[in-house]
Amino acid sequence: MNDLALLLTPEGRALLDEVRDTDPARELAVATRLRREHPAQLVSAALGQARLRQRAVVKFGAEDAGRMFFTPNGVEQSTRASVAAYRARRLAESGVASVADLCCGIGGDAIALARAGIRVLAVDRDPATAAAARANAEALGLAGLIEVREADVTEVDTAGYDAVFVDPARRGGRGRIFDPEAYSPPLSWAVSAARRAPRAAALKIAPGIPHEAVPEDAESEWISDGGDVKEAVLWFGTEPGAVRATLLPGPRTLLSRGLPDPAVRPPGRYLYEPDGAVIRAHLVAEVAEELDGGLLDATIAYVTADELRPTPYATAYEITDHLPFNVKKLKALLREREVGNLTVKKRGSAVEPEELRRKVKPQGPHAATVFLTRVAGAPAMLIGHPA
Repeated sequence: MNDLALLLTPEGRALLDEVRDTDPARELAVATRLRREHPAQLVSAALGQARLRQRAVVKFGAEDAGRMFFTPNGVEQSTRASVAAYRARRLAESGVASVADLCCGIGGDAIALARAGIRVLAVDRDPATAAAARANAEALGLAGLIEVREADVTEVDTAGYDAVFVDPARRGGRGRIFDPEAYSPPLSWAVSAARRAPRAAALKIAPGIPHEAVPEDAESEWISDGGDVKEAVLWFGTEPGAVRATLLPGPRTLLSRGLPDPAVRPPGRYLYEPDGAVIRAHLVAEVAEELDGGLLDATIAYVTADELRPTPYATAYEITDHLPFNVKKLKALLREREVGNLTVKKRGSAVEPEELRRKVKPQGPHAATVFLTRVAGAPAMLIGHPA
């Protein structure tokens, strides 16, 4: 908090502008020079903040990250801006005009909500984090829509708000927390708070949450951005029991139709790798039906089909070879085809891609993709290229 207070002074803001693009490799030399004219604590704070802003660009974009204030945990745990904006749009389209954002962190979600025209109460119990959220609302011109309160979220009255958004802490002193009841606050408390919301609620949870842990009156949504799974959300006041996978940018949403598991079939001409959100949402059957395909193995989320059908929910590869797993045969085949650019993908195999790459020593001007997997229970290699 003291560092943030220093950075919010005219001298601090000017120094932040000066060190904005500092190369980490030159940081020591820059710090030595600046300490001749500025207090050492301010110089350290400015350089530290510049480093955090550089890391935050991937989540918030260069323009916003260059104006915002971050804590180390805030950069690590905040929602990617594109995901927060999508979630805020869903709430706005449902008629929500005000949201209590509980466990707001440095304010990434509150910013997205405010930009969607929603009035926000942003709450966090950590003083430094709440101070950063307040500074960010002001820096982005959203202070009129965002009230930041330093408090324990379990003691905050949310009765005056249309909706509740809760992003429980899922990290502890030993790293990631996998038990939803070990979240801070526990998932059961967050669900109770969501059920009390007058219009709607959204709970951000880890994408690895077991499906059996999803309450029956909640909609569950898994979200990926650019192919990377980012989070799962439990929605209340929307479609109880619905399951969906949403892919950004887009958005493109695939809804569960309650289909049975696809049949296992021999490899066809094409292999489809479903998006991670589709897999997490258990919607591989919906994709397989769309592609008129089946599974290579009953326990592995690779879909095979005879025809190429473009779909946003899976990446297609044309398969040229299907072999039992054998490193020597693979090495010989790659050498024969002069494959030097080798992409190794695995699912259901204990072999590590880098280990395989070292053994086959790919060389040559051509490219290929090898899938290490199982076909009807047997270890196999499928070789091909993006379709």
